[in-house]
Parts: sequence; structure tokens; C-alpha cells
Amino acid sequence: MTPATSTNRPPSGELTAHHDGLAIPLSRGGRGRPLVLCPGLNSTQADLGELIELLRHDHDVVTFDLRGHGRTPAADRYSFEAFLGDLDAVMARVGRLGLGRAPVLVGYSLGADLAVHHAARHPGSVAGLVLIDGANPVPEPFLTEDVLPRFRAMWEELAAQQQSRRGTPRQVLLTARQILDLNAEIDAVRSGILSRYPMIDRPISMIMSISMAGAGDGPAARFNRNWRAGIERLVREQPRIATTWLDADHGLVFTHATEIARIIRKTAA
Repeated sequence: MTPATSTNRPPSGELTAHHDGLAIPLSRGGRGRPLVLCPGLNSTQADLGELIELLRHDHDVVTFDLRGHGRTPAADRYSFEAFLGDLDAVMARVGRLGLGRAPVLVGYSLGADLAVHHAARHPGSVAGLVLIDGANPVPEPFLTEDVLPRFRAMWEELAAQQQSRRGTPRQVLLTARQILDLNAEIDAVRSGILSRYPMIDRPISMIMSISMAGAGDGPAARFNRNWRAGIERLVREQPRIATTWLDADHGLVFTHATEIARIIRKTAA
């Protein structure tokens, strides 16, 4: 089924945000409550296609790609602040669409962290936040010396696999080194993200995976304990935050799209 398309919209060619010398194309479709979806590191709006289509049944959905991802060009720098600037530019562009009310901002993984920082910096710009497997104030960093070789090898393999996606809406143009550096930065950002939540006076819902790092013992089990401990810590300090746990790993947006769309629909209502 093809979702309905809202009327009285500017031509799609005009839906572009600009930041840091980059033109960031926006995609818009559906009808209903405004919603902006921010993908995460190594994910594109094309990857999130099933979830986006489900959300468009009852939301006016705007999506985009972060720099170096999908339809957004490569950039000279990749950092948390650079990605946050991309989201800020997108939200400013959405604010000029005349939607009539602030959108719900949904972020996946790194996109969730960006959503929290944006909402903290720009009070009133969002109607609420839905954070999917990200923005977690984990008590311990993930990139420690003992697992660094494993992560480095994993991201080198991922970067090699991405070569086959060059020139497609699913491309990711970052190198393995850039992905490694960004994950180290995300660890640092999450160590201080707890202080951002009290700055947000809008409803916040979190959809988290039980087995973020997958099943098994060793590092995976340690990462999963760290993941849960971070959310338990957050909810103790911010009991207003609603949390839903899904029996999934970090790929929950792909494996549990229907359930996630249902939770978002209920939250937005």
C-alpha cells in the first residue's frame, strides 16, 4: 500500500537543508502529526525504509541522511558537533514548512544522541522525543583497550563491504578510521548526556534492545549489562521517561519495525 501524500507542499526539489557547505536533501511523505526521523551512524533513510513507510500511515514524516551517508554528500569533517549541526539545519528547514505544530523527533542510535542534544539546545522545537537504542548514559565506555582490535577489524570489514553500495541511497562514505574515532567520541558524549535530559521539557520515550551487542558471553554480555545499567540509571534520575525493552539487538529498527512504529504511534498520540 502506498501511503497518502500531504497536499499543499513545496516541490520536493525545494526540500533541502544547508549546513557547513553541504546540501542535505530531505524526503517527506505521509499525512498526520509531523515527525522527523534521524538515522544513526552507518545507517541511512533507505535502510530504514520499512519503518518510514509504516510511520507515514499516520504521520507527516520528514527524513534525511547525515553527512557522508545516503543522499547527503561527503564532508571534510565528521564529528558529533558536525552531525548535530546537520540535524539543527534540518529542524530549522522543517520549521519553515508551516506544519502548524512542532514535530516529534525520532532518533536511532547516534540519531538518538543528536536528538537529545538538539532538544536541550532548542527548547520548544520538538513536541516530544522517541529515542531508539541510543542516548544512553552508560556508566562505562565501550571502546576499551581490550576490545579495540576487535572493533577496528569489524569496522574495516564494514567499510570494505560499503564499497559495493557506492553511488546508491545506502552508501556510507566514511572510512574505518573515521567510524572508530566517532565511536570513541560517542563514548565521551554519552558520559555527559545525563545532564542534558533535565533541560528537555517535552515527553521522552525510549525503545531499547535487551541484547544490544547480541547474544553470548564475554564482551557481548558485558556490553549488554552496561547498556541496561545506563538506562536504569537514567530512569532513576528521570522517572518521567517511558522505556520499552525489545527482545532484539542493535538492529531492532530492521527486525522489529512494525512494533517500533506501533510504539511511536502510541507515544505520539
